[in-house]
Amino acid sequence: MNAKEYSPELSTLPGTPEAAAHAAGRSHPHESARAQVAGGATYVDDIPEVRGTLYAAPILSSVAHGRLRGVDAAAALAMPGVRDVLLADDIPGDRLLAAFSHDEPVFAFDTVQHIGQVVGVVVAETVMQARRAARKVVLDIEPLPAVLSPRQAHAAQSYVLPPVTVRRGDPERALRDAPHVLSGTLEVGGQEHFYLEGQVAYALPLEQNQWWIHSSTQHPGEVQHWVAHALGIDNHAVRVECRRMGGGFGGKETQAGHLAVWAALAARKTGYPVKLRLDRDDDFMVTGKRHPFAYDWRVGFDDSGRITALDLTMLANCGFSADLSGPVADRAVFHADNAYFLSDVVIRSYRCKTNTQSHTAFRGFGGPQGVIVIEAILGDIARHLGHDAFDVRMRNLYGITERNVTHYQMQVEDNILQPLLSRLEQTARYRQRQAAIKAWNAAQPVMKRGLAITPVKFGISFTATLFNQAGALVHVYTDGSVQVNHGGTEMGQGLNTKVAQIVADELGVPFHRVLVTASDTGKVPNASATAASSGTDLNGRAAQFAARNVRDNLASFVCGLDGCGAGAIRFEDGRVISPTRTRSFDEVVGMAYANRIQLWSDGFYRTPKIHYDKHTLTGRPFYYFAYGAAATEVVIDTLTGESRVLKVDILHDVGRSINPAIDIGQIEGGFVQGMGWLTTEQLVWNDKGLLSTHAPSTYKIPATGDIPEHFKVDLWPEPNREDNVFGSKAVGEPPFMLAISVYEALRDAVAAARGAHDKAQPLQLEAPATAENVLRALGRLPAH
Repeated sequence: MNAKEYSPELSTLPGTPEAAAHAAGRSHPHESARAQVAGGATYVDDIPEVRGTLYAAPILSSVAHGRLRGVDAAAALAMPGVRDVLLADDIPGDRLLAAFSHDEPVFAFDTVQHIGQVVGVVVAETVMQARRAARKVVLDIEPLPAVLSPRQAHAAQSYVLPPVTVRRGDPERALRDAPHVLSGTLEVGGQEHFYLEGQVAYALPLEQNQWWIHSSTQHPGEVQHWVAHALGIDNHAVRVECRRMGGGFGGKETQAGHLAVWAALAARKTGYPVKLRLDRDDDFMVTGKRHPFAYDWRVGFDDSGRITALDLTMLANCGFSADLSGPVADRAVFHADNAYFLSDVVIRSYRCKTNTQSHTAFRGFGGPQGVIVIEAILGDIARHLGHDAFDVRMRNLYGITERNVTHYQMQVEDNILQPLLSRLEQTARYRQRQAAIKAWNAAQPVMKRGLAITPVKFGISFTATLFNQAGALVHVYTDGSVQVNHGGTEMGQGLNTKVAQIVADELGVPFHRVLVTASDTGKVPNASATAASSGTDLNGRAAQFAARNVRDNLASFVCGLDGCGAGAIRFEDGRVISPTRTRSFDEVVGMAYANRIQLWSDGFYRTPKIHYDKHTLTGRPFYYFAYGAAATEVVIDTLTGESRVLKVDILHDVGRSINPAIDIGQIEGGFVQGMGWLTTEQLVWNDKGLLSTHAPSTYKIPATGDIPEHFKVDLWPEPNREDNVFGSKAVGEPPFMLAISVYEALRDAVAAARGAHDKAQPLQLEAPATAENVLRALGRLPAH
């Protein structure tokens, strides 16, 4: 189903205009699409620079772990155009970043903890002068032993945060009593964000020690706090603005703050505005990735394949500091069930400290690392029993009235898994294709195909309850045009477009009359990060409430003119309609202004129902679940290990879509990004701790040629059962996990090639399933 075909029931919702006037529910183009195509959309590096602007470049550690005994910047300072060098001693505020764990230095001092850690910055008159000079700074580092893998860290009990255990039932007894028991391990790699616009910040000193920071960030409020903390000033003296990012994917949730702090410190010391933009190689070396995970598991199950017990250990490679590793690892625990009821289970989560970049948020935020392990386990159970993997998955699904409570004690109230999967089974012709693939594989000695359907059940809300709040401002001007500002950030995902649609409907004005402006800490303070797939849920609702306040003011004014109740006033199609008269919205606004009626308002929203004990990892951390499923067919070459995705059929639950075109784009993009994580995007650190894959020449994201010719996306036709804005559901992260069907299809193809060999043992295929890892799974290359 494409966006043009999608036509949800446009019934009137409380507080919205009649169906005919809806902006929401339609595929309006992205609000910046024309400007982006024409090269007229401004990113941080496009902002005209103030006279005297200087440029900074980072000084990077070349050692994974060591004592920093000295820094010799003489050669750098002697180079043309170089103005200054900043080190830890130049920081007027705290030398540690204002992160939650307070464990990461602004600039390395005393020790360095990974190759690429920033020791300081060089400031010069041009970008290239700064970068060349940064490479001339000599670091005196005494090497120390480095920990480079999560298993090595776990053996040494090297952790950034304490371990966490979640338990339900008696898994030890259930394992002893299980008719069948399997055990295995799994290694899943990380992923580089590879946003098109790299990390960048531009710091401008203003009068009286005030600051204006342009930052490519998903969290302007945190950048504000970090900069103020490093400068030793109050938050109110720092204003952070972000009109848009050229992609974020989680990589600009916390780690954009580093560049803003470095640029602001340089600007403070030199007295001039400073811009800092990392080149792609430095971006790779400095910033964190998706957390690599290692797993050990033991599962008990019955003759039908239903799980009766699970003992799971997760080792999260967090890098050298905590960053967001705590909530990332927590969400991996929350999603280790994916769509399946686990009666007796223990999950142990270790947050391992290694001498690599500090890993951070990435689309899915630990969810993919939880989902993949249970899907791999179910695939192994099916092969062990000789059952169809789809049937085994269906037998383990959450129920409606029983088997419907998660291992963290949240009841699954909105379960649509069984009907959604059954529909995809039919529309993707799963049974017929499985039979055809079996016949094809029997006739092909070299090329083998595989097919898999995997679901997703993804919880929507920040697991840290305090972040589930948002604010917005709506201004109606005397000509009837509308301006909106909210705390969310636009990174290409269409947030501002959806917010404009929601506000247009609330005021009953055409979509083109609403303008959403840059995220700005000077307008909406204390805003949460645009993350956890909740950008529209939070900011859209806050903007709706703000617009509703203005509409109510206008309705009260008109009812006084026409002698009717305010509830009888309707706003639709740019008109304000009372029982006795119809006026244009612009006319009513002009009259209201003349009568001193307030034409602007704020709005605030806090997600209801959620609660969560971070110590026990129990409660209701999520407002609702978003569901989906994908059927993926692949082919592998058993001689070279190469693979290709042939066909993808997706059925995904976005609730009542605010913008079908944007939602389908998010589904397609999320799936392809997940496909890259599990097939081609391999991060390789050598035995010295150097990230060897630090450029597009060695790190391969999916290209246009990797997109399957058959790529079909349908939307599940049901509104959100919770009271969410427009009846919609979040769509940013859940589709990413649909790509786990690619991984399971590849394992299906490998199993077809191996035949009955080692059928009783789990099939070992490391992710990403590169050609080398496929050959290892086939037994044609030795294991690591």
